[in-house]
Amino acid sequence: MSSALTEEEMRRALFGDTETSNPSAPFVPKEFSADAVVIHPLKAPVRKRVAKAFTPRLRVVLRVGNEFEGETFEMTHEADTMSTLLAEQEATKAARKKFRYVEVVSVKPR
Repeated sequence: MSSALTEEEMRRALFGDTETSNPSAPFVPKEFSADAVVIHPLKAPVRKRVAKAFTPRLRVVLRVGNEFEGETFEMTHEADTMSTLLAEQEATKAARKKFRYVEVVSVKPR
């Protein structure tokens, strides 16, 4: 038994018999008068101001200096993060721009 279908038979099986349906009447647009057409201008959506959210900060205290076992200074850095590790890294990176030796003393919430 041959199960091979022709293309036309496959189309009929998938989409139905299209030859039997009658085409509907062609679309005829109605004529409108210029007075009946109303065009509204587009308005930009109004943005509501959002209150500035509380940003958690950590205060990092560093002991910095340029001489090994020499004179040191205490420096504070405020980080806008809740992660103590990220706060330490950010503070150390900022301190290394000016000082050679950096030691983290404490990390506390502000």
